[in-house]
Amino acid sequence: MRFSVLSLIGSAPHPLTGAVTPAAERLADVVEVAVAAERLGFDAVAVGERHAGDFLSSSPAVVLAAIAARTSRVRLLTGVTVLSVLDPVRVAEEYATLDQLAHGRLELVIGKGSEAGHFSLYGLAEERQWDLLAEKYALLRRLWREENVSWAGEFRPPLHEVTTVPRPFDGPPRVWHGSATSENSTELAARYGDPLFTANAIQPREAYVRLVDHYRERYAAYGHDPALAFLGAGSGGLCLADTTERAIERYGALYEARVRQSFKPHLVGRAGYNTPFTTIEEAVESGPALIGSPQRVIDKILDFHASYRHDLLSLTVDGLGAGRSEQIETLHRFAEEVAPVLRREAPTALWE
Repeated sequence: MRFSVLSLIGSAPHPLTGAVTPAAERLADVVEVAVAAERLGFDAVAVGERHAGDFLSSSPAVVLAAIAARTSRVRLLTGVTVLSVLDPVRVAEEYATLDQLAHGRLELVIGKGSEAGHFSLYGLAEERQWDLLAEKYALLRRLWREENVSWAGEFRPPLHEVTTVPRPFDGPPRVWHGSATSENSTELAARYGDPLFTANAIQPREAYVRLVDHYRERYAAYGHDPALAFLGAGSGGLCLADTTERAIERYGALYEARVRQSFKPHLVGRAGYNTPFTTIEEAVESGPALIGSPQRVIDKILDFHASYRHDLLSLTVDGLGAGRSEQIETLHRFAEEVAPVLRREAPTALWE
C-alpha cells in the first residue's frame, strides 16, 4: 500500500474555540506539512479544490507549485480537480506547467466536485455536471496527447489546430477519477482504462463497495488489463493516540463539533454531503475515519482493504483543527508505527 497526505485547506473556525487561522498561515501550514510528509517517506501529497464553502483551495495548482519547489521526490496529486466547471484548455496549460516544474511528478484526480455551489458560481447547470465532465475530459486527453487539435463540442467554443504549451514533462500525466456517489464516474474511469479514487469519507462502506465493484466489472468489460485497475481510497481523517480510549477522549468533542459545524440542512437526503457517523464512537466503530491506537488503525485499514483492495490510501490530518506541529507529529507516528505493517501486508505494484 502507498500513502498520500491530502488537504482540502479548510478555513472554517475552530469547531470548539471559534478561532480562525489567517489565510497566509493556513496555506503555509499545507506546504510545510507536505515537506514533512516527503521527509517521513510518504509517497504523495494532494491538494483539493473547492470554490464554495469554508476552504482556501480555489487554486490548487499554485499551492502544489509551492510544494514542488520545496520537494524532490513525493508525487503531487490533486484531490479533486473540479474539471466539470473548468476550461480543459486552461487545465491542460496550467497542470502541464506544474508537471514541468515538478519534473514529471504530477498526477491529476478529476471529478465533478462535492460542493454544489460551484456550478452556479461558474454559470453552469448542475444537472449537466456529468455531461460537462465527460466532454471536458475527452478534450483534455486529446490536448495532452496530440498537437494541432481541432475539436467541437457543446460546452466551449471550437478549437482549430490548437497545441497547448507547455507540453507535459514526459508524456501525459496519469489521471485518476474521483468517485463518491455515482456510477457515472466509475464508468468514465473504466472506459478510458484509468485508475479510480473512491472518496471513502462520509457514506457507509457498502455505498463505496458498490461503486468499486462496478468500476472493476466495467474496466474488464472494456478490455483493459485488470492488473492496472489501480484504486485509491480516502479515510475520513487520521487521529492517533496511545490507546483508542485516549483517542476518543482527545478527539471526541472536536469530531462531534465539526460534524455539527459542517452539517448541510439543505442537502439532507443527498448522498455524500452529511455523514451518518455523528458521534465519535460511531466513527471509530463503523466509519472511515482512522481514530484510535496505531494497532486499531492498522486493523481498520486492513479491514477496509479487504473490501476495496485499494493500492493507495489518502490521509487527512488537518480536518479537526490541529496545528502544524500536531499534524506533523501524527504523520510521524503513522510513518513509524502504521505504514510499515500496511506496506508489508498489502503490497501493490503502483508506482514501482
